[in-house]
Order: sequence, then structure tokens, then C-alpha cells
Amino acid sequence: MAALSDLAFDPWDPAFVADPYPAYAELRERGRVHWFEPTNQWLVPHHADVSALLRDRRLGRTYQHRFDHEEFGRTAPPPEHEPFHTLNDHGMLDLEPPDHTRIRRLVSKAFTPRTVERLKPYVQGLAQELVARLVEAGGGDLLRDVAEPLPVAVIAEMLGIPESDRAPLRPWSADICGMYELNPSQEAAAKAVRASAEFSDYLRHLIAERRRDPGDDLISGLIAAHDEDDRLTEQEMVSTCALLLNAGHEATVNATVNGWWALFRNPDQLAALRADPSLVPSAVEELMRYDTPLQLFERWVLDEIEIDGTVIPRGAEVAMLFGSANHDPAVFTDPERLDLARRDNPHISFSAGIHYCIGAPLARIELTASLAALLEKAPTLAPAEEPERKPNFVIRGLEGLAVEV
Repeated sequence: MAALSDLAFDPWDPAFVADPYPAYAELRERGRVHWFEPTNQWLVPHHADVSALLRDRRLGRTYQHRFDHEEFGRTAPPPEHEPFHTLNDHGMLDLEPPDHTRIRRLVSKAFTPRTVERLKPYVQGLAQELVARLVEAGGGDLLRDVAEPLPVAVIAEMLGIPESDRAPLRPWSADICGMYELNPSQEAAAKAVRASAEFSDYLRHLIAERRRDPGDDLISGLIAAHDEDDRLTEQEMVSTCALLLNAGHEATVNATVNGWWALFRNPDQLAALRADPSLVPSAVEELMRYDTPLQLFERWVLDEIEIDGTVIPRGAEVAMLFGSANHDPAVFTDPERLDLARRDNPHISFSAGIHYCIGAPLARIELTASLAALLEKAPTLAPAEEPERKPNFVIRGLEGLAVEV
């Protein structure tokens, strides 16, 4: 175990946030697990350890299925944060079996390969339409004009959210996700709480409408589930819809702009991609590896574990560094090089184990569709200015990406 006082890991330093990968290399060289005092977490930087821990049932996204806060040695969240925790803690990402199993089994019916494949023409058509508008305008903000509207529209369409109601979805999501950062500020927490309350109220209203007038959408399908074992409480339904909306576009939006900024900074790879569009599928995987949209994933230690001789006790929190794992030279040849033709690419950007991203196949279709449309319709796409990176560390993205055609 290495102390971090003399290491470059500082998730609140703009220089680190701009490029955390050199610090990750130092973490990996210094050991397999590191205690990080500012967040009271054990950091795990190696691919093999991260991959194993994601599948280890001695860890969990929650502990409340086995312990109360006092038994686990933790303090309950402040009462004023209740709307956020009620919304967040009843979604399947933050549940463990048997509740996680029951909800995931029901939701997975909407994400079967056949269902997702049926969405492909809609996704491709929308990507083409958005890119055509960008080209017609001579450029714009790739984030606002293509990266955001595509996945938001797709997941909203799946859930049956009317077009007229979609404007607040992205702001709500962004504010809620601010709570996932390390040691969020009071202002960020207040925004997340407010967004959680507003989002929950909207979803309850929409669910009530679908009870009265069902449609051919996921919310109606969740309501119609008649198997008692699969039935969701109203709160589980609200939390599930919010999770699908947040997770269903947050990573895709950031993967799109992170990916294009990486391509602009590696013109040889962009030229190779333009010359050979058959590289698009492997390019999508490599861009997600190279600049990972979700840098860190936390889990609680439910039963004592040991990593490289360091005992991590029950009640501790482990932070698995996805961005570091995706740059581990033990797994990836020349990991700091963007290689769109990389074939052996077991990145963990979609997590692993029981919490593997249920929407990963849909995200791949969306990323492939937007990348292919931009290559085809905007072959001279170039950055108009240096983008500003979001100050967030955990969810990595750009404030915008100005481009010209």
C-alpha cells in the first residue's frame, strides 16, 4: 500500500482533471491499492483487480440490505438530501439481490438484442438528421447539436416521454449526477436534491397518465407486469425510469465529445478512420477506452477482503478507477496511444458483473450511428476552438465542443 500524500492524484485539481492518466500510471506503479484520506476510500487502479472486484459479491453498491447505518459504521445522509437518496437508492444500480435481480429481470425485457436491433433504423435516421442540420449551419456545438439530442431522444422515446416534455431531462440529469462526484459541494448537493424532487414529481405524473392510458412504451410495460415476483413499487418505477434516463444518455453524450476531441488531437487516426469507415466499430470501443466517460465506480465492503496483503475491513469504501484500468499496460499494448484498429480491447467502460450496463448494446448503436453520420456527411469536420473541460472528475466530459465544417 502506498500513501498518496506525495502522489499526483488530486480529483479537485483542474490540471489533474484535464489529464488524469499520468497520475494513474504512477498509482499503478506504486501498488495495487491506496488509501485516499480526503474521501476515506481505497483506490484500486489495476485492470485485473478492478475487473475482479466488480464481480466480487463481498462488495455491494449498497449495504442497507444487510446492515443499518450504525451497524456498518456509517452516518445516515443528512435529512435535507432525502429526495436525492429516495430517487437514487431505489434504482437497480444502487441495489443488490434480490431486489436488483427482480428489477433488472423486468427492465432487461426492454433491452433484448432483438428490441435494441429494432431501434437501429430510428437511431441511424435521427443521427443523420442531426448531422445534416450541423452541416447546413456550417458547424456549431457538437455536444449541444448532436451528442445530447440523439441519446436523450432515444431513451425518451423508449420510455414514452412526449417530445414537449423533454427539455428539462438533460438539466435534471446533469444536476443529479453532480452528487456522484467526490465530496460534492453544498451547492451541488442542493441542485441534485432539487432536480431529484422535480424529476420524481414529473415521473409520478407520467406514470399515472400511463396507468389511465397505456401505450407501446417501457413505462406502460412496467405497469403491465402482472407477475407478482416482478411487480415494481411506484418508487422503484420512478427510480428505474430516472436511472434509465440518466444512464441512458450521460455516458453516451460524454463518450461522443471525449471521442471526437481525442480524434482531433490524433489527426493520423482520424485520417485513417475517414479513409476506412469499416474501422467504426473498433473505433467506438477504443474511444471509450482511451478517454473513459465514467472514471470511478464505488462499492462498499460488506465482508472483509484482502488486496496484495492489505486487509480492507467491512464498512470501508472501495473506489475502482475505470480510467486507470483502461490504461493498464498489463492488459493494453501501448495504452497511451489511440489505436482505432485495436482488436484486443477488454475495456471496462460499461462496468462488469451484475451491474454491467444494461444499455451497453444501445449505447454502442448510438455511438456508431453518430460517428458514421459525421464521417459521411461532415468529412472536413474540425474543431473551431479549444474546448473547456467540465470540472467534474468522476463523470468526465466537456462543456461543449465547437466545430466547423
